[in-house]
Amino acid sequence: MIESKSMPSTPTDIQTVGVIGAGVMGAGVAQALAGNALQVILVDVSNAILEAAIGRVRSALQVAALTSKRPAARTDDVLARIQLTTDIRQAKAADFVIENVDERWPTKCDIYRELDAVCRDGVVFAANTSTFPIADIARLTQRPESIVGVHFMNPAAVRPMVEVIPSRYTTEETLARVHALLKLMGKAGVIVRDRPGFVTNRVLMLTINEAIRVVEEGTADASDVDRLFSGCFGHPMGPLATADLIGLDTILLSLESLRQRLGDSKFEPAPLLRKMVAAGQLGRKNGVGFHPYRMGAHS
Repeated sequence: MIESKSMPSTPTDIQTVGVIGAGVMGAGVAQALAGNALQVILVDVSNAILEAAIGRVRSALQVAALTSKRPAARTDDVLARIQLTTDIRQAKAADFVIENVDERWPTKCDIYRELDAVCRDGVVFAANTSTFPIADIARLTQRPESIVGVHFMNPAAVRPMVEVIPSRYTTEETLARVHALLKLMGKAGVIVRDRPGFVTNRVLMLTINEAIRVVEEGTADASDVDRLFSGCFGHPMGPLATADLIGLDTILLSLESLRQRLGDSKFEPAPLLRKMVAAGQLGRKNGVGFHPYRMGAHS
């Protein structure tokens, strides 16, 4: 039963944020919120996933405490602001919701219908999606005017900018609430049009896919590909290290979605990518991708 149909009266009244999905991205979003004094309800399907997320947050905070030039938030204080739950109905207490589940359309459909049933009228749902049109997501709910895309970059806790994607249904009031939340998080938003992949992923996924093909064809190994992007273009991280950070399974799902939704064969995933995902080589999340990673070191 929904206890209240009222919403916070102003954007600055956002105090509690529901974060749906506790993978690498969801953990980073939760850290970014809790690190800026917001309460977080972190939801996923299992306690094991939630505990892994808290491990990632704890590790990231410890690294930040050692490397940041600014005073870092106390780890215990940040973690205390993150409530873990496997019950999506707990999102009814949220003033704002950010969804981060993987790029599988049936999963998205189930999540938004459940959220729509339990959250108060007017609560904004921000879709942290890589490829799905926001208008399609909005039509899953009875509140299309309150649905907006907010595409965080990985690692979400430290990247200062996000894409903001209104659909044709999104109201100015919804956008005001988004920008208010981003301000609380210390982030800036750039508004782009509602097209599959938006700007960043439409370009990035092609870059990563071509980098994988270069390795597959034997032109250079993964280490040299990434060294060239860092040394020649000044990128802090090469495309294959970026793919490992995002997760190769996520890269594959994103490319498949773009291929289907844009009807363009240039997004066809490289065969090597399919082989690696089928073999369980997913990147940093499990320690093996284009580069090796130390298991147990959450990134």
